[in-house]
Amino acid sequence: MRCWLLNSWLFILVPFLGQVWGYSFLLVSHTASKSHHDVGLALAKGLTTAGHEVTLISPFPQKKPVKNLIDIHTPNIITVMEVYKARILENAKRPVVLRYPYMSAMGLDLTEALFKAPAVKELLGQNRTFDGVICESFMNDAHYGFAEHFGAPLITLSSLGATGWTSDLVGTPSPPSYVPHNLLRFGDHMNFWERAQNLGFQIYEFFYQNLINLPRHEVLYRKYFPNNKQDFYEMRKSTSLVLLNNHVSLSNPRPYSPNMIEVGGMHVNRKEPKPLPKDIREFVEGAEHGVIYFSLGSNLKSKDLPKEKRKAIVETLRSLKYRVLWKYEEETFADKPDNVFVSKWFPQDDILAHDKVIAFITHGGLLSTMESIYHGKPVVGIPFFGDQFMNMAKAEQSGYGITVNYAQLTAPLFRSAIDRITSDPSYLERVKIMSNQFRDQKETPLERAVYWVEHVTRQKGAKYMRSACQDLNFVEYHNLDVLAVFFAVIGLVFLLIFFTIRLVIIKVKGSKLRSKSLKKKIN
Repeated sequence: MRCWLLNSWLFILVPFLGQVWGYSFLLVSHTASKSHHDVGLALAKGLTTAGHEVTLISPFPQKKPVKNLIDIHTPNIITVMEVYKARILENAKRPVVLRYPYMSAMGLDLTEALFKAPAVKELLGQNRTFDGVICESFMNDAHYGFAEHFGAPLITLSSLGATGWTSDLVGTPSPPSYVPHNLLRFGDHMNFWERAQNLGFQIYEFFYQNLINLPRHEVLYRKYFPNNKQDFYEMRKSTSLVLLNNHVSLSNPRPYSPNMIEVGGMHVNRKEPKPLPKDIREFVEGAEHGVIYFSLGSNLKSKDLPKEKRKAIVETLRSLKYRVLWKYEEETFADKPDNVFVSKWFPQDDILAHDKVIAFITHGGLLSTMESIYHGKPVVGIPFFGDQFMNMAKAEQSGYGITVNYAQLTAPLFRSAIDRITSDPSYLERVKIMSNQFRDQKETPLERAVYWVEHVTRQKGAKYMRSACQDLNFVEYHNLDVLAVFFAVIGLVFLLIFFTIRLVIIKVKGSKLRSKSLKKKIN
């Protein structure tokens, strides 16, 4: 009797044991970009705080170990990424149709570099499973094979918003009439020429992806996951969830599939800001007119700027009445202005939270623009790469930022942008409104992300959220076969009507000719 009762209780409790003990997740963060990594790390820490175990594949091992967060270190990725980082300034001068193959090549090289890392090879050789596999989505489609290899649902995390390489994973529509491509400088209200460019670029991306990029990833997929049974393209479309580092208040309203969720701002500190280091705090608090924070992100180093551009920047900063915190990769330099504090690293989130900081000079990266909006700081942007152009276009359209084109950057132009952003109160007013909108959420983005990851895991992939469009080919999805039959039938009807009318006309003319002929014979 006791044995029967014990078995009964175990049967009842088994479904809940996964939640009591926590799930085990694999998180793949393949880029050597610190900003991308910070988004994945925020999610990893959120999952461990919720009681789960996370194995994190990345080139950035933890400095302060977190309980239940296990590092799989991939240092070789940094070597690959450095090659591409060195070309950022050169690539920024190219038209977008040439930058796209460059990004694809970078994605392919980073994808294979991760597979070649000894620690990853060792992991793939282990006989184990995970409850869920979370892959950063950035032109690394072959990595999605980790999910089937470890017997888990596939969850992808885009450190950008919805892109061409994430939307088709779950069938999210991207009408080019009002959804701008993330590499273009357009908003959602485009004129005819902008809509034409947007449509043209999306067509270009579609063919490049399907004819060149994805077949290359399919080769890697088959090479490193030889035992996976799913077809590469079937595997991509079996994605259970896409998490987007975005929020509607920061971008443009657009349609999403039910399993595409916005979780933008997971990395932003929503608690009390941490105290600034003493030297930075004294520099900031001693500023009579305020402080401007200046950072070009983690991929581009300010010290590597060409001499004429660097000189224009130094001259401009020297002429300001404000103090400037400049993320600069050398501790000092000969012509450093007295009003400038340089450092290889700054606690950016905590600095932007400080009341003395009045503006942010940025490269326009998504994480930086999110932090500036959250803390209510207007921006001057110098975009170089990827979605930075679109982010700054959105900043200008929304009224909280000014773009300075890198190719045209001069001291007078740079100074003019800074003067406008600091003297015109409309920029500050607008960013404060956007900050209020961004903060007004029923739960934090991290809480939302953790919930949806847990939900998809509990529901074994949550296949009920999968759109039926994933089972349609290109012709069926766009109803091209139906339209072809429809217009063929309409054309056939018109042809029948045309020939019927023609036949009637011929008969009428024939009868008239015959009647005339009879009249002539009678006469």
